[in-house]
Amino acid sequence: MNMQVVQDKAEIVELMYRYARAIDTKDWALLNSVFTEDAHLDYSSVGYPPGPRDEVIALLRDALTQVPLTQHFVTNIEIDLDGATAKVRAMFFNPMQLPGVSGMTYCGGNYHHEVVRTPDGWRSARLREESLWFSNHPGPSGLDEAARS
Repeated sequence: MNMQVVQDKAEIVELMYRYARAIDTKDWALLNSVFTEDAHLDYSSVGYPPGPRDEVIALLRDALTQVPLTQHFVTNIEIDLDGATAKVRAMFFNPMQLPGVSGMTYCGGNYHHEVVRTPDGWRSARLREESLWFSNHPGPSGLDEAARS
C-alpha cells in the first residue's frame, strides 16, 4: 500500500465522520460539504424519497429540527479504492431521543457511499442508507418526519 492510498483512505474515513457530526449538530452547510453538488441521496429505508442532495437535505433539516438528540456512531468502514473513486460501506449505530417517545430509541444499519476525489477533497456522489433495525421505535404508523434519521 503506497502513501497516496493511505492518505486517500484516511481522508475518506474523515468524510464519514464529518457526515455523522453534521447530522448530529444539525450543521446543514457542513452536511452539504460532504456531498458533491449533484449527489443522489437515498434514505428510502426510512421512508424518504430518494433524490438530489439539496432536496433530501431540506427534508432531513425539517425532520431533524424536531428531534432533540441524535448521536451517530460510524464504524467498520470498508473502502474499495479505485483511483479517484471509491465504494464505501460503513456501519452506523444511532441512539436518539424522539419527541413523544418515552426513553431512548436506537437504530442501526449501513451507509453505502460512492465517493469521488474533487479539487476540494473527497466527496460523496451517492449515498444509500440501509436501516436494518430499530428499538423502541413508535412503530410503522409513527414513522413520521421526526423519526427518520
